[in-house]
Amino acid sequence: MTTKNHLAEAVVIERTFNAPIARVWKALTDAEDMRRWYFDLKEFKPEVGFEFEFAVEHEGMNYHHLCKVTKVIPQKTLAYTWRYQGHEGDSLVTFELFADGDKTRLKLTHEGLETFPKTPAFARKNFEEGWTQIIGSSLKAFVESDDAGRG
Repeated sequence: MTTKNHLAEAVVIERTFNAPIARVWKALTDAEDMRRWYFDLKEFKPEVGFEFEFAVEHEGMNYHHLCKVTKVIPQKTLAYTWRYQGHEGDSLVTFELFADGDKTRLKLTHEGLETFPKTPAFARKNFEEGWTQIIGSSLKAFVESDDAGRG
């Protein structure tokens, strides 16, 4: 039996949405849309080098996220670094979009989790559960709703 280092494995979440790529791309890149399904971002621009931040409270702890856009291919790929102020580690989140008829398949990859502190708060399972909720519930509900088509 081979032992695999679970920490070194990227978290990959794939979902298909009943929405066109343009709608999903806008949800991923428009600050106003992002505030409705993602996090409370002050500002976001899908431009390489753009830096953004947001804070999340989880189990009584406040996590200040610092991110920087590293790759943008409109309606195809969006990637940004993901780290936490005051904590070691640097990771990368990549969203890839694929047309599937009038639907969109999204593949999210979060790699570099092994660089974070080796504490329960940064356990791979927490990232899996978090992204599954964010992508599989929040984003899905948003892009498949009539709300996403407005604006």
